Amino acid sequence: MPEADRTGIAGDHGSDRDLLEAAARDAGALALTYFGRDPETWFKGNKSPVSEADLAVDRFLAERLRTARPDYGWLSEETADDRSRLGNERVFIVDPIDGTRAFLAGGDEWTVSVAIVENGRPLAGAVFCPCRSEMFLASLGGGAWLNGETITVSGKDSIRGATLTGPHSIVASQIVKEAGFTPTTILRSLAYRLTMVAAGRVDVGTARGGPSDWDLAAADLLVQEAGGKLTDLSGRHLVYNRARTGHPALIATPAALNAPVREALDALIR
Repeated sequence: MPEADRTGIAGDHGSDRDLLEAAARDAGALALTYFGRDPETWFKGNKSPVSEADLAVDRFLAERLRTARPDYGWLSEETADDRSRLGNERVFIVDPIDGTRAFLAGGDEWTVSVAIVENGRPLAGAVFCPCRSEMFLASLGGGAWLNGETITVSGKDSIRGATLTGPHSIVASQIVKEAGFTPTTILRSLAYRLTMVAAGRVDVGTARGGPSDWDLAAADLLVQEAGGKLTDLSGRHLVYNRARTGHPALIATPAALNAPVREALDALIR
């Protein structure tokens, strides 16, 4: 991003945000060297796939980020968690390749998602989609940005006609259609799905219970700084860097839609 464009997005955490941006760009370039080349793949205990690309990008990000900020803790999907992070004031929360299934299938919506969290909430975040050349950035109090341009959530204030994305079991549900939503594209990167709400491309993003800190932290800040809300079905904001990293069912919406969407989808996705 040109230097002239940085003045508006620095906030109080601009140096951290700049660090995340540079690291995410280089991590995305590394991931692309494996993309479409049938990387070695296996399955973790929860039956989700992981590839040599995930691990290579994880190692790269750990070296780059932890060298730059040795006093920050570390939580990544692909690094064994020893919970020493709980003693750190600030923590990197990283998903080296969010949407590994899409990555392995040749889809273009996978992302590199990196965030810095303090006291349970994100201060800076980057979600980079290498195949689409889209860099989403946010810093606390500094707004949300896509490739140097500000982004905001949509102005939608009614469920009727609101576009909705999520897993197939939600998007294809008759409950969604009967409530008046307009189902749209299924995106296999959860970080990218939520970021589409921040960018105003989709009105509502949904997730069933089970996502982890690394899926959410960077996108959460993007939604917040774009004027929206990412909450559980009780309307609570998420808290990161706890001993347990899992989260319940979630929705991302413009602020005016949060309560009506929670009410409409509670029985379906709780």
